[in-house]
Amino acid sequence: MIITCLKHIGFYVIFFCGIAVSLIAGAAEIEVVDRIVAIVNNDIVSLVDLEQMMKPYMGKIRSSKYPPEKRSELMDKLREDVLNQLISQKLTDQESRRAGIVVSEKEVDNAVNRIKEENFYSDKELKAALGKEGLSIEDYRNRMREQIVRSRLVSMEVKSKVVITRDEIKAYYESHQEEYQGGKKYRLRNIVLKIPSPDDQEGKAKIGKKMEMILAKLKKGEPFDKTARQYSEAPSAAEGGNLGEIDHDVLAPQLQETFKDMKSGQLTPVLDTDQGYQIFLIEEVIEGAGKSLEEASPEIEDKLFQEIVNKKFQSWLEDLRKRSHIKIIR
Repeated sequence: MIITCLKHIGFYVIFFCGIAVSLIAGAAEIEVVDRIVAIVNNDIVSLVDLEQMMKPYMGKIRSSKYPPEKRSELMDKLREDVLNQLISQKLTDQESRRAGIVVSEKEVDNAVNRIKEENFYSDKELKAALGKEGLSIEDYRNRMREQIVRSRLVSMEVKSKVVITRDEIKAYYESHQEEYQGGKKYRLRNIVLKIPSPDDQEGKAKIGKKMEMILAKLKKGEPFDKTARQYSEAPSAAEGGNLGEIDHDVLAPQLQETFKDMKSGQLTPVLDTDQGYQIFLIEEVIEGAGKSLEEASPEIEDKLFQEIVNKKFQSWLEDLRKRSHIKIIR
């Protein structure tokens, strides 16, 4: 059954059984332009909608170094995930319309301006950034409007029903003490001598002896920055081996163990590391201030609130899907 026929310059577009095809004038060619990939109650998701949303990720998969079978598998997974996301969007849009949620142009303007301010974009730069994603300004404004509508729907259906108690905040604080005790940092300098080959035991021993000689000089009072400039093979040598402040948690386990009982001003022994032989100067040990329950409460409340909202929203969405007519067309 032909639903409609639209004449364009040089060709016709016909919607036939849910599939849009183009008939090139004077030729026997038929090209599929669009088709329905899902029905969501009284709305449809088109192939164009699906491919537009997949587009930013498809290029990354195609240019990846995975074998063809793996790329095909990733494409199938991407299609399934994006289609489910589009179905969820249709459902929330339908509920938003039922709830009478309306967003003004001024609200969209404010949302777009916030994005520009956060990313330091001019109008021209925003347009260029969107162009790389295959979006126009109008497309982007429509997406922002949809996000605002959905956010209000979530507030109505989910957020208003979430209450975080004092006991829940306290329980989280007590079970995550390490997050609120205050982190340790080190202000460091280092000297590195690289090892040409791990298999060259003789060469390695020679470099080890040179490093012990350097350590002896440092222990006699040779300035660390001067010694680093003279001997170190690290990129930081020109700055006297200065590494700045480094969090304890990001250090390699070997260094965490070495530094744990050290104090400001101390030198490490010569360390055999993946980067080569190293000596570190602990210029300063910085103990971060911890947070009391009262100080941490607002942060914990927000964290728990977001976790619960996400869970409740997913539950609400799953229930909505069960109550809806959804048909996926392969």
